[in-house]
Amino acid sequence: MSYSDSDSSSGAADYKNFRQISRERLLYEMLRSAKMKDSKSTWKVLIMDKVTVKIMSYSCKMADITSEGVSLVEDIYRRRQPLPSMDAIYFIQPTKENVVMFLSDMSGRTPLYKKAFVYFSSPISRELVAHIKKDSTILPRIGALSEMNLEYFAIDSQGFITDNGKALEDLFGDEENTRKGDACLTVMATRIATVFASLREFPFVRYRAAKSLDPTTMTTFRDLIPTKLAAGIWNCLVKCKSIPNFPQKETCELLILDRSIDQIAPVIHEWTYDAMCRDLLNMEGNKYVHEVPSKTGGPPEKKDVLLEEHDPIWLELRHAHIADASERLHEKMTNFVSKNKAAQLQHGSRDGGELSTRELQKMVQALPQYSEQIDKLSLHVEIAGKINRIIRDQGLRELGQLEQDLVFGDAGMKDVIKFFTTNEEASRENKLRLLMILAVLYPEKLEGEKGLNLMKLAKLPPDDMNAVNNMRLLAPPSDGKKSSAGAFSLKFDIHKKKRAARKDRSGEQETWQLSRFYPIIEELVEKLSKGELSKDDYPCMNDPSPTFHSTSQAASIHEAPVAHSMRSRRTPTWARPRGSDDEYSSDSVLRHASSDFKKMGKRIFVFIVGGATRSELRVCHKLTGKLNREVVLGSTSLDDPPQFITKLKLLTAHELSLDDLQI
Repeated sequence: MSYSDSDSSSGAADYKNFRQISRERLLYEMLRSAKMKDSKSTWKVLIMDKVTVKIMSYSCKMADITSEGVSLVEDIYRRRQPLPSMDAIYFIQPTKENVVMFLSDMSGRTPLYKKAFVYFSSPISRELVAHIKKDSTILPRIGALSEMNLEYFAIDSQGFITDNGKALEDLFGDEENTRKGDACLTVMATRIATVFASLREFPFVRYRAAKSLDPTTMTTFRDLIPTKLAAGIWNCLVKCKSIPNFPQKETCELLILDRSIDQIAPVIHEWTYDAMCRDLLNMEGNKYVHEVPSKTGGPPEKKDVLLEEHDPIWLELRHAHIADASERLHEKMTNFVSKNKAAQLQHGSRDGGELSTRELQKMVQALPQYSEQIDKLSLHVEIAGKINRIIRDQGLRELGQLEQDLVFGDAGMKDVIKFFTTNEEASRENKLRLLMILAVLYPEKLEGEKGLNLMKLAKLPPDDMNAVNNMRLLAPPSDGKKSSAGAFSLKFDIHKKKRAARKDRSGEQETWQLSRFYPIIEELVEKLSKGELSKDDYPCMNDPSPTFHSTSQAASIHEAPVAHSMRSRRTPTWARPRGSDDEYSSDSVLRHASSDFKKMGKRIFVFIVGGATRSELRVCHKLTGKLNREVVLGSTSLDDPPQFITKLKLLTAHELSLDDLQI
């Protein structure tokens, strides 16, 4: 299948999301097309390096790769068995080391493979192409030499990372290292540009402008990060214009930000099912260790399961509030039992009364019809139950309420001191996260002696206070004039007792308590879509004409259907509604954002340097339905609070590096 720009254009009849396009390019444009017309060999070898193997694993499953005729996957740096009767596909980065390895494989009298189809993940230099062409014995053995322009990691249907895990350390560290910082931004820019080359999209490039105190103050490297990255991406995009079917005019919007725009989102408790799983359950990536009843009557068996988009229950519940997710799971179990006669007979033999979700789960597992569907349901009942127990045992409801009240200006310093004195059993990490939020709102309260006293009150070691103090390195640069963004301008009246980092969203009342918090990108993306984002604070590399903003505004605004109404008396009291229904249903919005995908507006891409959060990814799904435009989130990494805290500690820990720590 040849790849054309129509595959990804927003007006395509069969709308494909960001990850679907990435997957189809790898499977069809690369694996399927890698064969000679006269070739009788049906099976191929796929050879990758440590980066491209990750790219492939995020987008495709092994079964997908096998179905395209790949019988063996190899590491380019491992010693490999010669297979002279088979063709090989090389999906590699265009580095000198990789090219040298490829040449040694295919040169000489006895090459390892019959034909080589070479696909580079990003643009290759002329020098390396010349180096390949030098060896006349190799040229007849090359079936294809092509740039795939796909060097990003599709972590979600609407999210990608550039896998710069050390970006926070390299770019925001206490001691500025311009050389290391520039090298990090160069890799980042190249990888982001391949997103647009792959999707055949040409963006308007907007970025957070650098701000200095006054004209005599030198702008810091840290403040220039979005500007430098925007310039790097622009340079790469200009070269993309020679790619077949690459648009010559702008087709989408890109907004480049960094972690300074929202320091609270990475540490505040996010109450959705997805975020709670990552935050509270010590999962390894998407892997959860599930205990299933033994068929022989012995102790429970441990089974690794992946929480990902192939699981329909996970897809439906991942962005739901944990109380909502628990309720829906109970309903699903109840519905299954009510439709199953065997279960009803078992139920009838009991005393009557309403069954708990746990009892329902055990009953269903005992049924002979116990199927894969119920297996999945049972898994999520277990997970939700475990999360709810942790919330109860750690007193997270009270802590979560205090966090949100602080952010919205309804609580202050006294409330935090009261929490520390009355909740001595609170975990070290939870107390640290509360102090980090405090450091954003009241930085002067954590300086010198005051900071030491708070540390003693919270009983935190100096190592933890390092993370609190390092929040200053992510602080937005001071600016003489009031920021037009308003809601996220952290310039407070020093005499005010209580300060707010967020405004309550007018016209948006939460369905669930503790779902009041929203990440700043929600506001920025909405303003961008309406053409209301300040050109001074967020200039455009393309320098568009004034009509640009009005055309952006013309993208049809689609109001997502109101989520189902509030449910039964089973709603936990701490999560009961304080307002009307939320306008966002947590199901994957792209699947039903519009019955007519042909009307989807232009894509919006947001890239955050220094790590993105689960709440920011959730907001991109939410806004896709609300704006009727696919909103794709990109970042250097996707960090859960424990990872973010570890990285933050390293900003001043010069004897340590992220490489030394297992997160």
